[in-house]
Amino acid sequence: MSGPFEERSGVVPCSTPWGCWYQTLEEVFIEVQVPPGTRAKDIQCSLQSRHLALAVRGQEVLKVALGRGRLAEDAGNCWTSLLENEYAADPWVQDQMQRKLTLERFQRENPGFDFSGAEISGNYSKGGPDFSKLEK
Repeated sequence: MSGPFEERSGVVPCSTPWGCWYQTLEEVFIEVQVPPGTRAKDIQCSLQSRHLALAVRGQEVLKVALGRGRLAEDAGNCWTSLLENEYAADPWVQDQMQRKLTLERFQRENPGFDFSGAEISGNYSKGGPDFSKLEK
């Protein structure tokens, strides 16, 4: 996990045939389930700027071409799928992911408060309301 907020509040994983993925405001995590007894030397992983490949004991688990600039374009936004039209979150998981990212953003903007156990409803899609432009 990337930080104290995720450690306190948990994550919202999106299940896939090979494991799951989830995100924070800054990072996307991919967790791959491997058979019991798998050792590090049994895993082949190649991560390049535009390609990701993973094999376990010679069996290809994941091989994808990463889109150009997606991370920069979508930083801080809730992804609907890990890859373009692949490994999509179902509507309920997508809603929970959006709630979690909105609370994480509130936590970052208000470090004196603890939003890790908070519930949120209403206008939270697209990161919730933007109060930064209100007059003080």
